[in-house]
Amino acid sequence: MSLPRTISNPIIGDKVTFLETTEETGGSHVTVMVELAPGGKNGLHFHTTYKEKFEVMEGELGLRIGKGFLFLSRGGIAEVPLYERHLFFNPSGKRPVTFKVTITPARQFEACLRVAYGLATDGKVRKGGIPLKLTHLAILMEMGETYLTFLPYWLQVRLFRYLGRIARRRGVLKELEPYYKS
Repeated sequence: MSLPRTISNPIIGDKVTFLETTEETGGSHVTVMVELAPGGKNGLHFHTTYKEKFEVMEGELGLRIGKGFLFLSRGGIAEVPLYERHLFFNPSGKRPVTFKVTITPARQFEACLRVAYGLATDGKVRKGGIPLKLTHLAILMEMGETYLTFLPYWLQVRLFRYLGRIARRRGVLKELEPYYKS
């Protein structure tokens, strides 16, 4: 059985279609098409090992990059460098926004996204999209190399590396495999 090309997250309010997967690009990048519902958004975060490039196809996309805000319409492009705090949102109260995101290099971004969306779909996350189980969160944080903005980076690295080792010993990674392995 192959993995679905399209996944949804009822918490964020989006649908993601994989245009280019990690396997198809040999790990050089992942490209997804995102349809974000009116008012949909993700939380402020940053990445340490990959860059993101956003390109709007339809509607208007709001981006916070650092302390600044951008509002992009069809054809608009923005790039988020390493370590830059950012989030995306749909400022419209009526229309979805459709945009492409290319993640370079791919790393484990695809697997992380599939696990996060699978947990959200299965009702295994809190209202803000954070997994109910700390062990699931630890695995996701390691896979996604994504960091929260309200905790010191060094603390997150140490904490999630430690919790990730415990989670793997307890078989949590194996438990999450159906979300990202075919």
